[in-house]
Amino acid sequence: MKKNITININGVQRSAEVEPRLLLVHFLRENSGLTGTHVGCETSLCGACTVLMDGRAVKSCTVLALQADGRSVTTVEGLAAGDQLHPLQNGFWEEHGLQCGFCTPGMIMCSHDLLDRQPNPSDSDIREALNGNVCRCTGYQNIVAAVRNASRKMSKPVAARAGAR
Repeated sequence: MKKNITININGVQRSAEVEPRLLLVHFLRENSGLTGTHVGCETSLCGACTVLMDGRAVKSCTVLALQADGRSVTTVEGLAAGDQLHPLQNGFWEEHGLQCGFCTPGMIMCSHDLLDRQPNPSDSDIREALNGNVCRCTGYQNIVAAVRNASRKMSKPVAARAGAR
């Protein structure tokens, strides 16, 4: 029996009638057309499907769409402000923190959660926060550098960031 849900996704209310077993990752990709959230292992091991739910990182392959009813979800598409990349997205670009890009959305969303909780993390903190995300291309060094890069940019006063464009 289908259920009606409403989820605030990237600041937009989205309502749909869904099967109770529909995973959030599939709701985002198929019902909402937001394909930045990747389907990897579907067992919570790879982290490619990570999104923010009410500001905290969750693996959307282990969350039912029904569980997100009435909640706020942010995907990697929701981080940029128009054409202006989020400092994390920009950091991954500047530090070559991606190769194939498959793990990148999940890495960015986990890093966002980390930087919200801990604005100036050590390399060890970054590695610990990304422990549940798998990358088969980069060797992680540039990913850690990308998060450090974003941390520096995000810790600057807003006026300084605006002037740096």
